[in-house]
Amino acid sequence: MKKLVILGAGGYGRMVKDVARQIGDHQEIYFLDDHAIGEDVIGKCSDYQKFIADDTDFYPAFGNNSIRMEYIEKLEQAGANIAVLIHPTAYISPQAQIKAGVAVLPGAIVNTGTVIEKGCIVNCNAIVDHDCIVEKGVHVCLGAIIKAENRIPAFMKIEAGEVVENRKYSLNGEKDNGH
Repeated sequence: MKKLVILGAGGYGRMVKDVARQIGDHQEIYFLDDHAIGEDVIGKCSDYQKFIADDTDFYPAFGNNSIRMEYIEKLEQAGANIAVLIHPTAYISPQAQIKAGVAVLPGAIVNTGTVIEKGCIVNCNAIVDHDCIVEKGVHVCLGAIIKAENRIPAFMKIEAGEVVENRKYSLNGEKDNGH
């Protein structure tokens, strides 16, 4: 019987719980949160080490990219299993790579040859086109589009509805101002 412990019971945490239920890989889902109360809140975020077990996955559900990545690093160092959550309506190319702690939400698309690094959020109906690298801790917001051959810098937030043109951020990590 597999469990999921979500760090953070705010709006994003509740959305993660909903997505995890739809995926169906976890029979029990709990929260760790420093302020929320409820029968599914089993402790504070700093209590995560008490719950590390082979049958337990963790997901840090913080909208703040830096805090999300801090917790992924703490969880990894403690030997915890970090969940990857991909909603059933999302499309992930078989030639794409999705790393630990990534959430790909309803209707999102991750195309051929793309790498989504640790701790990223690819939000509802966002599109990451072919041959992109989305570095760690990035949030691709609702309906945002990252066109082909971009390397999105770590911790960046691509705002809702934003369109990142082809090769705006070159694959070698430099911004291309010519596009």
